[in-house]
Amino acid sequence: MTRPAAPGPATNSAGGAEPAPASSLYLPDFCAPRAVLAVVLIVELTAVTLTLARGNGLLGFWTDLARTSMFLLWIGLTAAGLLCAMRQRLATASAARSSAVVTIAMAALVALISLVTFQLGQSETIGADALRTLFPRELAPFLARNVGITLIVTGVTLRYFYVTHEWRRNIEMQAQARVHALQARIRPHFLFNSMNTIASLTRTDPVRAEEAVQDLADLFRANLSDKRTQITLKDELEVATTYERIEKLRIGDRLKVDWNLAALPQDAIVPSLVIQPLLENAIYHGIEPRPDGGTVTVNGELHGDLITVVVRNPMPAGAVVRDGNRLALANIRERLQLVYGSRATIKAGRFDDEYIVTLRFPYTRQS
Repeated sequence: MTRPAAPGPATNSAGGAEPAPASSLYLPDFCAPRAVLAVVLIVELTAVTLTLARGNGLLGFWTDLARTSMFLLWIGLTAAGLLCAMRQRLATASAARSSAVVTIAMAALVALISLVTFQLGQSETIGADALRTLFPRELAPFLARNVGITLIVTGVTLRYFYVTHEWRRNIEMQAQARVHALQARIRPHFLFNSMNTIASLTRTDPVRAEEAVQDLADLFRANLSDKRTQITLKDELEVATTYERIEKLRIGDRLKVDWNLAALPQDAIVPSLVIQPLLENAIYHGIEPRPDGGTVTVNGELHGDLITVVVRNPMPAGAVVRDGNRLALANIRERLQLVYGSRATIKAGRFDDEYIVTLRFPYTRQS
């Protein structure tokens, strides 16, 4: 079962702490030897490409390649050292700010190296005229061309690093979500209680016991299936109501669930197991500890293309919100972000004597 952890020794939920927020720094670690080697290889490939594009003769090709390689290596290795030194400061900045800082730093670095290169070519230490031809003769065009190329190359490179970082981050989040879901799927406490309830029903009400076995099988089939990560809202609600029937066998009349979801489109596609764990949370943390039980209210609304589901349950006297609630919500939040990104939100908190969870996500149909 996707039962979140609960207070007390019976807790056995998703396990582990809620994943820490990922750093916004998407640049590779230029302090690592592998990154420096990659810079050297990329610089040399770029030098060869630029030299071939100029179309010089055989002798001119090698001379041009040596000049271009030396200039680009100087820039590449200095840039790698600068980014290595700036890494800790960039790690604390947002992605947009770090991108702007890196772009400005690269442009300034190339401008400085271009200026030094030009001054070196004008100095008296370069005595031979043949050597002077390797250096630029006019500063302004040389400087403007290099800075312009730097801005373009830096922008494209940063975009590549950002997309690659986000892709890897999404893969990691998906893997973490799968692990959390697997860890939260089967809760022995729930299984033992359900089996004990079924065992008692076999003597007093065999027909109802058979129905309970079928419900339990359907529920575990839905929880343990990895074939479909997204299902229709209708299927998700069927899983939730199946879980409700099983819990009512155990809790009895103390449990009431008020479903108000007629306004929701049943063909909406949702990540599997996003509503059933919220119901499970509400029953396990809110209804079961109360001697008189209570009512879980599940409301649903559709505003434009945004679906809102609100789950409310009464809180036992003196109860506090435990980590199990947060882990279950973090699990759902991760999976919603994988599918919808920032368009989906989940908010939860205690308000007076109720615990309320609000789930919002876009209305999408199966294509």
